[in-house]
Amino acid sequence: MPRILVAEDDPKQAGLIRMYLEREGHSLQIVGDGRSALDRCRAYRPDLAILDIMLPEVDGLDVCRILRAESEIPILLLTARTTTNDMLLGLDIGADDYMTKPYNPRELAARVRVLLRRGKAVPPSLISAGQLELDTARFEVRVAGEPVVLTAKEFDILRALASPPGHVLTRAQLIERAFGFDRFVEERTVDAHIMNIRRKIEVNPAEPVYVQTVYGRGYRLAVS
Repeated sequence: MPRILVAEDDPKQAGLIRMYLEREGHSLQIVGDGRSALDRCRAYRPDLAILDIMLPEVDGLDVCRILRAESEIPILLLTARTTTNDMLLGLDIGADDYMTKPYNPRELAARVRVLLRRGKAVPPSLISAGQLELDTARFEVRVAGEPVVLTAKEFDILRALASPPGHVLTRAQLIERAFGFDRFVEERTVDAHIMNIRRKIEVNPAEPVYVQTVYGRGYRLAVS
């Protein structure tokens, strides 16, 4: 079921969008201001965002600009502004489509279908191993749906192990992929980072399920 975030401060408009899109089989989250739109997009991770431009707190154009910097999520802008310059501005900052009010809700539903099909054509950036999810586009890690905060280097190490999961990487290979050819990085530094990663993502770091040690070789990310 595609997940759609709708940022619309007019309850009647939001209700109309909900009615038509839920008929299409979509799951909706509706918020009424731009700050909530950003928070919910980061937590809910929708397949598509519909943004009214005239939002309180943070306007829809700024929300669009920030979301586009963080991800490739399809974005549809809704606005009462009708000038060509307004439309071009929205598209220039990263919107995928633009509709002016008043609009036909059936046309909105049709455009949503098109954008969702385009989104499926984008190569996936989400790598999963059991309940562990690594989103390389958004630099996010989740375990059982809960966000995990990693340092940049910890994320680089986990991403190296996840490309692809199941492959064993030696400490030297992890240094090359996560640190570059930094001759000052020692193998025990990799071990320290692995220990910190396990503390954050494992239920029991002493018996890791995800980041496993392959004795005599290195580490791997378990496939399941």
